[in-house]
Amino acid sequence: MLQVKKLTLHHLTDLKNIIQDLNFTVNPGEKVAIIGEEGNGKSTLLKWILDDKSIDSYTKAEGELINQFSRTVYLPQTLPAPYFETTLDEYFFGQDDVMEMDYTLLYQLVGQLGFDADRLTSAQKLGSLSGGEKIKVQLLKQLATNPDLLLLDEPSNDLDLDTLQWLENFIRTTPLTVIYISHDESFLAATATKVIQLELLRHKTIPVATVSNLSYKDYIEQKSARFVRQTEVASKQREEYQKKMEKHRQIENRVHHEQEVISRQNPGGGRLLKKKMHVVKSMGRRFERESEEFEDIPIKEDAILVKFSNTKALPAGKTIIHLENQEVKRDDKVLARSIHLLMRGPQKVGIIGKNGIGKSTWLKRLWAEMKNRTDIEAGYMPQNYADYLNLDETPIEFLSETGDSEELTQVMTYLGSMRFTSDEMHHPVRSLSGGQQAKLLLLKIDLSGQNVLLLDEPTRNFSPLSQPELRNLFKNFEGAIVTISHDRLFLQEVCDQIYELTEEGLQLVDLE
Repeated sequence: MLQVKKLTLHHLTDLKNIIQDLNFTVNPGEKVAIIGEEGNGKSTLLKWILDDKSIDSYTKAEGELINQFSRTVYLPQTLPAPYFETTLDEYFFGQDDVMEMDYTLLYQLVGQLGFDADRLTSAQKLGSLSGGEKIKVQLLKQLATNPDLLLLDEPSNDLDLDTLQWLENFIRTTPLTVIYISHDESFLAATATKVIQLELLRHKTIPVATVSNLSYKDYIEQKSARFVRQTEVASKQREEYQKKMEKHRQIENRVHHEQEVISRQNPGGGRLLKKKMHVVKSMGRRFERESEEFEDIPIKEDAILVKFSNTKALPAGKTIIHLENQEVKRDDKVLARSIHLLMRGPQKVGIIGKNGIGKSTWLKRLWAEMKNRTDIEAGYMPQNYADYLNLDETPIEFLSETGDSEELTQVMTYLGSMRFTSDEMHHPVRSLSGGQQAKLLLLKIDLSGQNVLLLDEPTRNFSPLSQPELRNLFKNFEGAIVTISHDRLFLQEVCDQIYELTEEGLQLVDLE
């Protein structure tokens, strides 16, 4: 069993609490999903449970942890930098923890995950692996140490569909206890038995934590119904209040008028009107006190308040991409060959494929070929945002093109609509969370009128509660899209066609 009692996490840079008085219990075998916007403390919470002292540099933690599990392991969101130059052979057989490894179990897992067992002893460096392969090798190593508590930070990120389905089934059926962060709705719906949602409301000043012993699907349905009900109650209370206050103002004005016109020869009537005005004002104060007890109007912290309203027109028959017999290479190795693709007008094409097949490499090459074309306005959302963003710029500088006052006002209005605070608008982009950087790229698409988008895992840094809006946003985009994704709902709802990139080229597939 694991217990967290009255945990408060105070951010030392922003000088605010990101989690306050959080209490929850995790029982053996539970699958606990932590959800919320980027920057709300999800990863920090996992590290605190792990007793990772690195969080002390930016967070002050107060609270009690009781962890009765015998072995806790942790899968970080990204491969730690010190491992980039480590070879696979060193990672699995040359580290200090080799005595803790169950190598029989390791080779069983290798087969299940579709990872080539011969590669375990190779000299390939971990830094050269694809995003999905980096997750696979870390997962293999951690599971081979026979833990009873798994802490996983976005384990579904970058995994190919076959591995993702394996991981879903593993988490759902394993007797191990799992606490994990994920943005993938399908993954959450298939695995979570308990949900912890972390929110920062009122311009990111009020931390709110909700702990629910429901499945993800039931929690979202309950939350949505509560949101609608609370909105209706709050709106009705304010509507009735306005009616009462309007009637009260009319009475107060009438009494005030009567006081002004009453003859001085009628002092008794004047005294009665004075008493009446006192009663009227007392009633007004009572109405105001009652309004302080009204139901709060609920806030959707994760709402995506942007529409692609500036998309430049794209003729239906215009050739956007015409590839014939291309190949994808990494160094001197050919990963995929015989790539053919003809894309016209506002089509939306999804790309899937096994980890390491070269999808991101291919999309990056496509961007290099398209970014300087003058007949389209191309945009790019890479898997690593630093490939596109200047991390030393502020959000305002990144989105501004002319720098004039009218444009500046528009840019700040757009940033405010995406819940950027004034401080965040003026901080370097590198200080923003992944979710905030992703929102910057969405704003760039709109402000620049981009009409051809190359997207590499576009949903990976958005809260699961904002995913339906994100899918709708791209579904209604009037331009063309080529997107790499392993988000099944995104592919099904947004894309007209889905191809799998294989060693022999692009193969049309049906995910239904």
